[in-house]
Amino acid sequence: MPDRNPAIVFTEHGGPEVLHPAEIDQPEPGPGQVRLRVKAAGVNPFDSKVRGGAFPGLPAGFPAVPGSDVAGVIDAVGPGVTEFAVGDEVLGSAATGSYATYTLASPAKLTRKPAELDWATAAGLPVVATTAYRVLALVGAQPGETVLIDGAAGGVGTLTVQLARHQGLIVIGTAGEANHDYLRELGAIPVSYGPGLVDRVKDIAPLGVDAAIDLSGRGGLPALLTLAGSPERVVTIADGQAADFGVRASYGGPAEEVPEALAGAVALVAAGTITLPIARTYPLKDAATAHRDSDSGHVRGKLVLLID
Repeated sequence: MPDRNPAIVFTEHGGPEVLHPAEIDQPEPGPGQVRLRVKAAGVNPFDSKVRGGAFPGLPAGFPAVPGSDVAGVIDAVGPGVTEFAVGDEVLGSAATGSYATYTLASPAKLTRKPAELDWATAAGLPVVATTAYRVLALVGAQPGETVLIDGAAGGVGTLTVQLARHQGLIVIGTAGEANHDYLRELGAIPVSYGPGLVDRVKDIAPLGVDAAIDLSGRGGLPALLTLAGSPERVVTIADGQAADFGVRASYGGPAEEVPEALAGAVALVAAGTITLPIARTYPLKDAATAHRDSDSGHVRGKLVLLID
């Protein structure tokens, strides 16, 4: 009989209340897989959307374990795995849900965790880091150009602002007034989001911007198009109406991956070049509370579950 695996599951779509602790079977790694003893799991808005039924076909079945961002210690390897060994500390994307004590992963979706990273920071990095690299690559902004980031103070925004500055870009970032000092600390020029955004940005950049990235999904695409001048220089990860404006909606996938994005971000964070603020940590059993906080839309930095 398989060993038990304390986890968080949901058996139907719904609000955070559908998440509950359960004991499921401990997974066994197949060919080309490793098993992780999870130390921490990142909480992402995507997790809430899957829980709520926003994507047809996700999850593939019930009961389902949420989450992809994971950091942990490899405790078993399947046939054919040569990249990692038992005892290696890693971070990346889980294949069988990260809100669990044990999960499976593909070595191609993992990278080694440097000693300089604590478990919470390691688990908070994968989605935000790969997304930041991806959206900057998609808009093609070059050093010295100006990029507008709509929704700049959240987890993805925090990394995207810093990475853009590291790449030599001038960054204008939208956020509520309470987060303007925070954006200045990250190296961005802050502006308030909402009606009048075009005029506020043109006060800073009279000719508009070279590229714009929508991380908020608050309906700002018309303003971003006006400022960037062309849909080819605008990308969104959060607006389901993107096609109506001719704008690319990016949700990841092999065709959009930036090679070594995760390893590159890990190296920058480990060196202290960029930072990933952890807004809050929770024990695994409080995953529903973490989702409620995430769904509020007012989180600065990352939310992370810590697994004993």
